[in-house]
Amino acid sequence: NEIAQSEGAIYGSGSIDQPVVRYWMHNGHIRVNHEKMSKSLGNFFLIKDVLAQFDPEVVRFFMLKAHYRSPINYSDSQLEEARTGLTRLYTALSELSELPGIQSNQVDPAWNDRFAQAMNDDFNTPDAIAVLFELVTEIHKTHDTGRKEELLNTLYHLSNTIGLLYQSPQQFLQSGTPKVGLSPEQIEAQIAARQAAKAAKNFADADAIRQQLFEEGVILEDKPGGQTSWRRA
Repeated sequence: NEIAQSEGAIYGSGSIDQPVVRYWMHNGHIRVNHEKMSKSLGNFFLIKDVLAQFDPEVVRFFMLKAHYRSPINYSDSQLEEARTGLTRLYTALSELSELPGIQSNQVDPAWNDRFAQAMNDDFNTPDAIAVLFELVTEIHKTHDTGRKEELLNTLYHLSNTIGLLYQSPQQFLQSGTPKVGLSPEQIEAQIAARQAAKAAKNFADADAIRQQLFEEGVILEDKPGGQTSWRRA
């Protein structure tokens, strides 16, 4: 029934003319704050309301953190935790664009095997995601540029296997800014003002701008060479 309803809705809209997915899997029941979701309890929600608050990839990450045959407990706090976890992966991946030289598609075979072992264990996505986080820890400990590039490429390709990290890091990390009331242009203007204050050795003003942006939900990260990037908190 779920397949018929899903394909009927998608094909009926005329937005797609090819198979949506190759494999269908039935997830465990969704619970809301540890209670069964039902209209009679009034604790149900609509997908469109969730997507108005969270990036679709955050919702996917939240689903993948649970085994597909296990019940899933839905709450805003669980979605916030998923957003924090996905932000950690994207923050690590953002280092790839900062590495010099030509980037390759080389994947570390040992990490690939660990990831595959988890996925081969009845599609154990929680264990596979745990491997990704261990890989991020290894990336942060690695100082050799070539090795770091290989590990970052490994993170990217393994994550893509389960439909994660398909956006650019900048796109994802900066996507939440409308909720804090600052446009990207306003943030960039503040960063430019901070750079000018630092150049004039007015470090108190520079620190004040950083703190003000932090209070608005924007985190600045100073990079080698005097560049500054930003992401939402």
